[in-house]
Amino acid sequence: MSKETRVRANTELRALMDMKAALDPEDKYLSSWTNNGDPCDGSFEGIACNDYGQVANISLQGKGLRGKLSPAIAGLMHLTGLYLHYNSLYGKMPKEIANLKGLSDLYLNVNNLSGEIPPEIGDMENLQVLQLCYNQFTGSIPTQLGSLKKLNVLALQSNQLTGAIPASLGDMGVLMRLDLSFNSFFGSIPTKLADAPLLEVLDVRNNSLSGNVPLDHINPSTPEPFGPDSTGLPTREIPETANLQLPCNQTHCSNSSRTHQAAVVVGTIILTIALSVIGILTFTQYRRQKQKLGSSFEISDSRPSTDQAKGVYRKNGSPLISLEYSNGWDPLADGRNFSGHEEDVFRSFMFNLDEVETAAQYFSEVNLLGKSNFSATYKGILRDGSVVAIRALYLDVKDGDGCVLEWSTRVSIVKGIAKGIAYLHGYKVNKPALIHQNITAQKVLLDQRRYPLLADSGLQNLLTNDIVFSALKASAAMGYLAPEYAATGRFTDKSDVYAFGVIVFQVLSGKREVTNLVRLAAESCTFQDYIDPNLHGRFDEYEAAKLARIAWLCAHESPIERPSMEAIVQELGNCSSCL
Repeated sequence: MSKETRVRANTELRALMDMKAALDPEDKYLSSWTNNGDPCDGSFEGIACNDYGQVANISLQGKGLRGKLSPAIAGLMHLTGLYLHYNSLYGKMPKEIANLKGLSDLYLNVNNLSGEIPPEIGDMENLQVLQLCYNQFTGSIPTQLGSLKKLNVLALQSNQLTGAIPASLGDMGVLMRLDLSFNSFFGSIPTKLADAPLLEVLDVRNNSLSGNVPLDHINPSTPEPFGPDSTGLPTREIPETANLQLPCNQTHCSNSSRTHQAAVVVGTIILTIALSVIGILTFTQYRRQKQKLGSSFEISDSRPSTDQAKGVYRKNGSPLISLEYSNGWDPLADGRNFSGHEEDVFRSFMFNLDEVETAAQYFSEVNLLGKSNFSATYKGILRDGSVVAIRALYLDVKDGDGCVLEWSTRVSIVKGIAKGIAYLHGYKVNKPALIHQNITAQKVLLDQRRYPLLADSGLQNLLTNDIVFSALKASAAMGYLAPEYAATGRFTDKSDVYAFGVIVFQVLSGKREVTNLVRLAAESCTFQDYIDPNLHGRFDEYEAAKLARIAWLCAHESPIERPSMEAIVQELGNCSSCL
């Protein structure tokens, strides 16, 4: 080792030890960081080095750290990723962090950091992601942030920031997501923001903004969710304190529709195409340490080439994918109970299919942890260094033994599912009423006697204490999601009822996708259009009509019109031939 290399290594080690003293003053979580250790030999918790033996990544998200961020971090000159989110760090953000010119990802979200955002951050020329949301930052947004020409994501929501929104933010040419919601910004939205060529999400909810939404400056090449033709995107209301107004003219609106369009505009200000892009997935990030990887599987680091892996993956059926963190972090483990708008932090975790394929090396065999007839679990590494388990449920797989379920078995399955959900929804001594939140056909398991079992339905602590989000592939599984969820972002017992209705349609038709034709045929009892043709007419028409009516009511667009699961079980019980 050359003298220069030794000096650099000693400098980085001193910086890490100073950081440890500040981040973990009680030495509870970073005991593996020692003065005599080597940060690059794998012994330092959360530290990764580059090929030159330089500290390049610090991944300590969700470790329970309760200290401060030390200015000594400036000594890690080759750092490219800093991930300290989901901790309890407090104090100010040191301005010395701006000396990390090579840093691309800075995640400090969901901590207790306070003070002003250092304007020196604007000098971090390679920064691509800046996550400072869910802290206690005060003051205004530094205008210098407009100098971050490579920034893709700027998340400042849920702080105590004030002042006007700087027009300089419109200078960030590759900015895709800007979230300023739940602060105290005032004034108008800078028209320059509308000129950002790649901006997809602009969220300014729950501020004290006024004036007009700059429709005239919207780039015509970008989606226009707050224009007059934007009817396909979800809306969420902004309180009246926003005081935003939609400028009406012949181009954008007419007098007769002005009120409606203003409601749409003021209700969203969220440029998102997540629901219109095939392959966008929302992933479950809720497992606790008892489910972490490593206890059952040996993970290999050997990997095939990307092209080889992609070729293998493309031959497989379309998977329904869910994702679980493996390092045991739990944002609720320290007793913090997020509610209201704070739950939005979990909804912000969205990944497209390319990102998931990359994390799992295109579902290569060397990343395979285990599999069954219907699913496979893979090791994946996210961009922030988090190790995750990615579960793929293959939707193209037929029934386990290759046979067609006979009619009486299908009726029995519907009965069992209904009773299972009704039991969850019911309140009894020592058992609170529960909402499953993720009922899909893949959650219905059949035992050897074809009795249905509802997976995850018994995990009371998980369902009541963790914020659970479905892992839904847009082209298939989104059919289980009740339509009101897009507007409210909340699950209710009627959400489970809707999913049950979709499953009944699937059981009747034998099809994974429930089309409008199937729904209309069920409503009119046109059996040939909604009963599985593989049954070859071997079904009871009275039962088919009864189940079709139940499915149609359960999958009604309005949650008010959907019956309760208790009423469904009673309805099935009143039909002697059904049960």
